[in-house]
Amino acid sequence: MRCRCPGPRPPSTRTVCGGSRARCGPPPTTSRARCRRCWAPTRPDAGTPSTSCRRSPRRSSADARAVREYRAPVRGHPVVAALLGLVLTGAVGCAPSPPVPGPVTAPVTPAPLLSPLTGLPSEPGARVFAVKIDNTAAARPWDGVEAADVVYVEPVEGGLTRLLAVFASQLPRSVGPVRSARETDIGVLGAYGRPALVFSGAAPPVMDRLRAAAVVPVVPRDVPEAFRRDDRRQAPLNVYVDLMALRGRVPQAGPVQDIGLRFGPEPDGGDPVPQRSVRVGATTVTVTWSAQDDTWTVATGDETAVSGPDRRPVRADTVVVQRVAVAESSVRDSAGSVSPIALTVGAGEAEVLREGRSFPARWSRPAVADPLRLTTPDGREMPVRPGRTWVLLAAR
Repeated sequence: MRCRCPGPRPPSTRTVCGGSRARCGPPPTTSRARCRRCWAPTRPDAGTPSTSCRRSPRRSSADARAVREYRAPVRGHPVVAALLGLVLTGAVGCAPSPPVPGPVTAPVTPAPLLSPLTGLPSEPGARVFAVKIDNTAAARPWDGVEAADVVYVEPVEGGLTRLLAVFASQLPRSVGPVRSARETDIGVLGAYGRPALVFSGAAPPVMDRLRAAAVVPVVPRDVPEAFRRDDRRQAPLNVYVDLMALRGRVPQAGPVQDIGLRFGPEPDGGDPVPQRSVRVGATTVTVTWSAQDDTWTVATGDETAVSGPDRRPVRADTVVVQRVAVAESSVRDSAGSVSPIALTVGAGEAEVLREGRSFPARWSRPAVADPLRLTTPDGREMPVRPGRTWVLLAAR
C-alpha cells in the first residue's frame, strides 16, 4: 500500500512519503516497505507543496477512512479541512489525563494560649490588675483571693503583713478588703510591665513614687462605680472592688507578660515537707500540704485563710519562699512605726514548695523591670507547678 502525501503536489510529479525525515517530493528510492506511516504537511493551507512534514499520530485504517469521509465535503476549504483533521486526530489520539487531586491537608488545631502567670490555658488579651489586701485577723475572711494567679505576702509596719494579689486569668466581682499601697509594691510589680494597682490610698511620698513608676494607680475616687463599701464591716476594712467593672474603665492596664516563672514537672530530689512555717515581718505564715486536694493550704497565725462566697480554704499549687533584704523607708505610720521595704531586686536564697516537697533554690533579678529567675543550686531553671503561686517575702 502506497503512502500518499496529503498536501497539494505538482501535477508532473507523484510524491510519496518515506523515511524518518523525508520531505514531500520525488518518490524515494528506498523500498516501499519502509514507508510505514503517513506524514502531514505543517501548513495545510499552502498552495505549493510543503518543504517539510511532521508526524501525525498513528491511526488505524478505520480511522483513516473516517478522516477521508469527513474531509470530502470540505475539500474545497483547506482551512476548515485542516481544523477538522486536527480535531479528529486529537480525538483518536491520546485522551486527556484525569486531574490529579492535590494533597489533603488535615485542619491544624492551634495550641492553647498559656498564661505566663499560671502556665494554664488563658484567654488572649488578658490584662493585669493587682490589688492590695489587708491580712489582719479583722480583715478575714477575704473576697476574691482564691482566684488570684499570684499572691505576694509583704511585710508592713508593726510586724504585720499585706497581700498583693495579682489577677489576670479571672476577674472576680468582689475583691478585698482593699487597703493602702506600700513602696514594696513598686518593686514587685516592675516585672509585670504596666499593670493596674488597685489600693485605697497611700502616704504622699509613696503616691509620688507610684505616679512615677510603671503602674496605673487606681483608687476609689478615680472609678467610684467599681468600688463598694460593706456595711457589715468597719472602716477601713470595708472597701471592695469589682474587677470586672474596673476592666472596662481602666484601658491603660497593661497586658499579661512573662514575669519569669517557668512551669514544668517536679524536679528530681527535694525533701518531703508536709508543712512549712515562715515568718514574714512578725507574722507567721504556715502552708500545709493536702494530699487529698493535691495543693497547699495557707494559714496566717493559727487561722486557716478562707476566701470566696463559700468561704473555702485558700490554696496554692506552688509556694516560693524568697529571702530578701528589708530596708527602712522614709514613711512612718500614725503610731510612728517605720514602713519597711522588701527589696526584690538583686539575688538571694529561695525555697520552692511543690507536691509536698521542698527544693532549695536561688533567685535573681538584676533590675526592677526584669523578670524573676529561679534556679537550682547548680544553676538550672527551677520549675514551678502550673497553677496558683504564693510568694512569701521573708527577711534573710
